[in-house]
Amino acid sequence: MSSLNAFVVAVDLAERQRDAARQALKNVQGARQAAQAQLEQLTGYAAETQGRWGLKAGAAVQPEVMHHHYHFMGRLDHAIGLQTQTLRGQDQRVAQARQTLLQAELRLASLRKVLERRRAELAQQQQRREQKQTDERASQRAAARADSLNQG
Repeated sequence: MSSLNAFVVAVDLAERQRDAARQALKNVQGARQAAQAQLEQLTGYAAETQGRWGLKAGAAVQPEVMHHHYHFMGRLDHAIGLQTQTLRGQDQRVAQARQTLLQAELRLASLRKVLERRRAELAQQQQRREQKQTDERASQRAAARADSLNQG
């Protein structure tokens, strides 16, 4: 029975590990969504800024202003590049968290199957013991009847 308890404890631990892996995946997916939203915000802002400057293309603009605009757009493009790298990193973390969750689920399923098999074995052993006891009692009763008939 103690081996059965050990399996129950192992299944309980595996369930907690699976739940933790599931929560970690949710957390990483949330971080990935935030990174995606930030990238979309940056690219939207860059397009909007470029669009505003496009309207003034025919207007005379001082070279200093153009220099600042190009410098700003360069920095914005750099930020978009960094955010794209961040998003790729988040994608890798999501994939890793999914793999960890899958492994935890497989381990839990395996332990549950072993526990189920062990319980079935124990039930079968118990059934055999009970059948043996029933057979022994029936044999003892038959022997007692036979003795009483022989004495009578």
